[in-house]
Formats: sequence, C-alpha cells, structure tokens
Amino acid sequence: MSASELAEWSEREERRRRRAPWGVLALVLLTGMALIRNGSGEFDVGPPQPAAAAAPAPDVRSSPSVGAGTTGTAPASAPVGLSFSPADRVRIPAIQVDAPVTPVGLDADGWVGAPPPEDPNLAGWFTGAVSPGEKGTSVIVGHVDNTQGPAVFYGLGALKKGDRIEVARQDGRTAVFEVYGVEVFEKSKFPGDRVYGSKGTPELRVITCGGGFSKQNGYDGNVVVFARLVTGA
Repeated sequence: MSASELAEWSEREERRRRRAPWGVLALVLLTGMALIRNGSGEFDVGPPQPAAAAAPAPDVRSSPSVGAGTTGTAPASAPVGLSFSPADRVRIPAIQVDAPVTPVGLDADGWVGAPPPEDPNLAGWFTGAVSPGEKGTSVIVGHVDNTQGPAVFYGLGALKKGDRIEVARQDGRTAVFEVYGVEVFEKSKFPGDRVYGSKGTPELRVITCGGGFSKQNGYDGNVVVFARLVTGA
C-alpha cells in the first residue's frame, strides 16, 4: 500500500470511528426531532403531506422475529453498495429538485445540523452516517421553507413509491435510489431505530419538516422518505 493509499485509508477509518452510533443518535432525535427549526409555515398553502398509501410496506426481507430497525436479509439482486465518497448534489425529478449538497454534522446542542436557512435550494448530507450508495443508511436533510417562501424539500411529501432520487457524489458516480415509502412522524414520537437502522443494504432517508404548524412551536413533525439503492453508475 502506497503512502497516499495508506493516508486515504486512515482518513476513511477515522471518519467511520467518528460517526455517531445510530442508537445514540436516535435518542437525540427522540427528544425532539427538529432537524429544520427555521421553517416558517406561514404561506397560503402548506407543503404536501404524504398519503397513507405511500407508507412503507412491512419489510419482507427481515425474519418475523427481527424487530424494527435491525438488519434484515437482503434480496439476492440488491446492489452491494459503493465505496465512500461525499455527496455533491441531489436530484428528485418528480418534484423538480436539483440542489447542491453541503456536509452537516451534529451541532453544539446535539441536534443534526441543517443547511443555512437563507439558501432555499441547498440540502445537507449528514456526515455521521454512510455516504449515499454505501452499505447502510445515508441521510440527506433540507428545509421545507424559510421566511421568503418554499425551500428545497417543500414538495417532499408528494413523492410516491417508485419515484427516483439521484445523488451525485464527488467521485463522479451517481447513486440512484427508488422510493419505497413516505411518512410523517411526530417529533415527540420519532422512531429513530426504524428510520436510521441499517437494512443490510444501501438505503437513503430524505428528511424535512412536516405535519401541523403553529407559530409558537413550528412544525410538529418530520416527513421521511425511505428509498433503497437501485444502481450506482
């Protein structure tokens, strides 16, 4: 192994060690999942909410004795996953999303960070998880709106099963995911294990604010899109 390869490997391993365990992160999120705390919600028409029919079907890949959020058995045809590479851009053709992606981590209060609210067309890739296309669950977040109007993931709740999400990576490859579920969860009852737990294959979660809105508390829920990798070009 050359010096440059060794350095790259060491950096990658250090990244993995720094990633927050999902169990710990889930506890943070369950205390009040407010990924996007700057949405105003003060527009004539609120963001679309997921239809009941868009909820994920039971995970038939897992044994009946395996609880939610634990690793199931992947189908033989599932992509094995890509190597590590930061996310660069996210495209969701069904809702006309084409946005750059910036890295986000945990802030000083232990919240998952969000992109700067003043840029409405900017998404964030959570660096405490795998990169999009790697084996495991990657996470992309974005604002639903800001004080000027709708933001990047305003239309997220309108996605349907079968819609595609494309994540361009810095290595020049594009991880293409297919939506298999869209749900809205109350922040106080956010199912962290279910949302973030690894399925044993490359998956993606795209998250924004949703549910009801009040001026005092903001949005009371989060829209979560569940998607799995179908190809990594």
